Amino acid sequence: MNRSLKATTLAFAVIGAVSFGSSSFAADTVVTFDPGVVAYGYSDGYWTTTHEWRTWENPGHVEVYRKAPNARYYEYRHDRDPDMGWRGEVVITK
Repeated sequence: MNRSLKATTLAFAVIGAVSFGSSSFAADTVVTFDPGVVAYGYSDGYWTTTHEWRTWENPGHVEVYRKAPNARYYEYRHDRDPDMGWRGEVVITK
């Protein structure tokens, strides 16, 4: 009985390791940027429409946002303003 328990445990460990290892080599993940989640953009990051501060993950995202219709982009750091750049013009969505 002890031998079969060890064999079963070993089998589950091998199956878990194989499934974990193969999932990490799955198809490439594509991360897209949605300018619609940006309430206000600044040179150092942006406020989301849910009032969360985020930095730009990619310099290309800045250009995508600046070219989006109705973009509110300001070419300075958000901490220049006393309200940290949150202007209150955007309705917060949940």
